[in-house]
Amino acid sequence: MVTASLNNYRQSPRKVRLVATLLCGKTVTDALVALQFVGKRASGPIATLIQSAVANAKNNFSLDVQNLFIKELRVDSGPVLKRRMPRARGRAFPIHKRTSHVRLVLAEKIGGDKKSMKALKSPVKSLQAPKVVKAKKVTTKK
Repeated sequence: MVTASLNNYRQSPRKVRLVATLLCGKTVTDALVALQFVGKRASGPIATLIQSAVANAKNNFSLDVQNLFIKELRVDSGPVLKRRMPRARGRAFPIHKRTSHVRLVLAEKIGGDKKSMKALKSPVKSLQAPKVVKAKKVTTKK
């Protein structure tokens, strides 16, 4: 397992998690391709984080890049910068500028087939619409 982290990233964790949940369980190449088409600001720093972790795996651990996948991509809250905004009648309104800590864990696939890859994926369900069951019409006799 190879880890990489991005600390004190100046965006709220709630927004960064939207990008992170898309990538869990994907291979590194699929994740980098998916990040090119995500229209979120966090996609750029997460892409550089993945590339950094891949370089660590390649140079320090001599792992094959084709067998790497994202085992864990966790986004935690970092320190909050507290600022004030002037309001009416001399009041001050608090502003919280949130930061994020992003932690990435890469692992190597055990087998080359897709069945072993599915077993290693996180249990996040796909975003398909639920099936709608039509109710039967009930009529009463008079």
